[in-house]
Amino acid sequence: MTTAKDIMHRGAQWIPRHETLDRAAQMMRDHGVGALPVSDPDQGDRMVGIITDRDIVVKCVAEGHDPARVTCGDICEGTPRWIDAASDISDVLREMEGRQIKRLPVVENKRVIGMISEADIARRLSGDKLAEFVQRVYA
Repeated sequence: MTTAKDIMHRGAQWIPRHETLDRAAQMMRDHGVGALPVSDPDQGDRMVGIITDRDIVVKCVAEGHDPARVTCGDICEGTPRWIDAASDISDVLREMEGRQIKRLPVVENKRVIGMISEADIARRLSGDKLAEFVQRVYA
């Protein structure tokens, strides 16, 4: 059985909700990623959302706000989705397809330990299954 832990990108970086969007963008650049899980240090570093490079552009810069003054917590929306590290790849696909999400944090013992992206999925699926996945996520 292939698990979420088997396919994830290890060492996911997270950012506290009080950090500014310019700091989030710097972290994304430094780590070569397009998304960061957002945590709340006041709640034991519980994940409260995900911030993407697109969020920074669309919800901050395009609205005329200063990324040095807007925090990650200011633009996190909705309930964060995640998957347990021991979950089967079929559960990963079901979650990503069902929610139409492109990145999924992997959690073990209530801590984010990695991230699954479309690229991680693409490396594991056959051509037919990959086409089906892409169609469902982008439909």
